[in-house]
Amino acid sequence: MWKSFWLNKTVYYVTGGIAALFILSLFIPALYRIAILLLVLLGIAILLDSLLLYGKRKGISAERITSDRFSIGDENKVSLVLTNRYAYTVQVSVIDEIPFQFQDRTWLRKARIDNKQAFELEYFLRPLSRGEYVFDNINVFVHGPLRLVMRRYIFQANKTIKVYPSFIQMRKYQLLAVSNKLQEVGVKRIRKLGHSMEFEQIKEYVRGDDYRTINWKATARKEALMVNNYTDERSQQIYCLINKGRVMKMPFGGMSLMDYAINASLVLSNVALVRQDKAGLVTFAENLDAFILADKKTTQMNLLLETLYRQQTRFLESDFEKLFSVIRNRVTNRSLLILFTNFESLESLQREMPALKKMARYHLLLVVFFENTELKSLTESKAIKMEDIYIRTIAEKFAFEKRLMVKELHKNGIQSILTTPENLTVNTVNKYLELKTRMSI
Repeated sequence: MWKSFWLNKTVYYVTGGIAALFILSLFIPALYRIAILLLVLLGIAILLDSLLLYGKRKGISAERITSDRFSIGDENKVSLVLTNRYAYTVQVSVIDEIPFQFQDRTWLRKARIDNKQAFELEYFLRPLSRGEYVFDNINVFVHGPLRLVMRRYIFQANKTIKVYPSFIQMRKYQLLAVSNKLQEVGVKRIRKLGHSMEFEQIKEYVRGDDYRTINWKATARKEALMVNNYTDERSQQIYCLINKGRVMKMPFGGMSLMDYAINASLVLSNVALVRQDKAGLVTFAENLDAFILADKKTTQMNLLLETLYRQQTRFLESDFEKLFSVIRNRVTNRSLLILFTNFESLESLQREMPALKKMARYHLLLVVFFENTELKSLTESKAIKMEDIYIRTIAEKFAFEKRLMVKELHKNGIQSILTTPENLTVNTVNKYLELKTRMSI
């Protein structure tokens, strides 16, 4: 009981006032009796407040409701359901022991709960790294009716949550892809050049159909104009290649570049599967780590999600020659290879260019690398001192090198995307749809 007994700040303020009266009573004796009376009344009030608060064995219950897994980089909802079993309205202060990864030591919520009522307290957490997050106890401090005493309740609510790549973002894009509303999140509508030659069905002619697709044999049999209907080519292989080397450790907005690449890969693979393409995955650093053969089976998305959940960056330099060797031997059909990596200098790109050119010879290679947003803010800042001019000049040099890398890749027949981490997913899906529309694969 004594471990759960707490005094409110009001008690200390009143006690301080009474102590001041005792001091003043040395000069004004009449104040001594007033101070004694106030001290007795305070003791009686504390006793009464304690009896009301401890009169019920379990006056409050608390339960945490959350999903078994969180989505990295997204707002994940957590609910605390508090039930008041007292016969009067109580004021509570709640401290939920959230995982240490959030580094929030000031977490506190207050609520007012009517008698015999339940109250749902909602809050959101945004994890910035994958892995296991452990929730501990729920601490509820209940204030007595006189607001002099608090009773602490501790509820054992230990739970381990796994933080996965952004499946919330994946589901959002999936719904938009199914309903053909990808433009709502920035995916561009691309004009179709010609039409695919993959036959889908024969249907009756309606105004607006291309007369060049009229099927004369079917028209003769039906005695009505019939046209061939074509659809985008399906079952094309899409591989996401994720570099796990040290260049992908760089953080932006609290998340590493590899986490941004993993989120984009998950969304892109899901969109590809919705469009009846085959999605695969390769992760590599100094050696090959994970290889998932491109497929469109129903379990493919779960397999990709579980594999991406376990990926971690390395400190060594990545070996692009080994990557080419694996791709050459294990990916036999022409595929779209989307390589998520980063180059901070033109020299680093030129070192890997031979391997990239070899991959581009057999497959359609799309290199996705990152624009340094910190450099962008430096180039746009106002230079006041001489030091600012030096810093801005160096930042502009690095930013210019990034644009040179894009030209170097295009010169060697390699598609590329230079993007900020925040726009990575939209830009990658845009490029995939563009390549599909232009029938480049």
